[in-house]
Amino acid sequence: MRLARLAAVLIAALPSLVAAQAAAGAPAPAAPPPGGAPAAPAQTAEELNELKVRSLEERVTDLKEKIFRTKNRLMNLQEMVIGGDITTGAKAVLVHRNEMGSSFYLESVTYALDGAPIYTKVDVDGDLEKREEFEIFNGRVVPGNHQVTVQMVYRGHGYGLFTYLEGYRFKVQSSYTFEAEPGKVAVIKVVGFEKGGLTADLKDRPAVRYDVKKEEEGGRRGASATPGDAK
Repeated sequence: MRLARLAAVLIAALPSLVAAQAAAGAPAPAAPPPGGAPAAPAQTAEELNELKVRSLEERVTDLKEKIFRTKNRLMNLQEMVIGGDITTGAKAVLVHRNEMGSSFYLESVTYALDGAPIYTKVDVDGDLEKREEFEIFNGRVVPGNHQVTVQMVYRGHGYGLFTYLEGYRFKVQSSYTFEAEPGKVAVIKVVGFEKGGLTADLKDRPAVRYDVKKEEEGGRRGASATPGDAK
C-alpha cells in the first residue's frame, strides 16, 4: 500500500518536475548589445543573390572537374584499345572513298574503331561530298582482331525520271573485322558504292565494301589486296 501511494505521489508531481527541469536548462535570454544598439539587420536580397551565385559557381566548377576527369578516363581507355607498344605493335590505316553516283549526295559520315569514335564529318558546301578519297585514321593498334564501324547518310539527288529521290535520306550502317599483325600495316579502304547495277532499285543501291591490304611496316613489301564485304 505504501508503494502504491508513493507511486501515485510521484506521478502527480511529474509534470511539475519536468517543467522545473526545462526551466533550469533553458538558455538565458541574450543580453542587448552595448549602448542599446539594435540587432544586425537580416541579409538583403542582393546578399542572398550573391550567395546563390557563389553556390552555382562552385557547383559549375565541380562539374567541370568531374567532366575533365571523365574525359581523361575515356582517353586512357581509348589508348588501351587502339594503342600498343610502338616497337612490337601493329599499325592500321583507314581510308574513306566515295564511289557513289550523282543520284546520291553524301551528307555525313561517322567512323568508330573498336567502339571508340575516330572521325565524324557533316558536309558543308560540298567539303565532304566532293572529296573522293581521304585518310581518316593512321596509327598503332594492338595486334589481333579489330572492328571498324561506319555510318553514311546520303540525300537523294533526283533528276529526269528520278525526281522522286529529291529529299529522301538513305542511311547505310556497316562493320568489318580485320586482323592487325605485328610489324605490318593493315590498310582498310572503306568504299561507299552503288550495288546491283542498273536493274537494282535506287533505294537499294547504297552500300559499303572494304578493300584491305597488308604491308610490311617501313619497306612496305609483300603487299596483298583482299576485298572485304560489309557485315
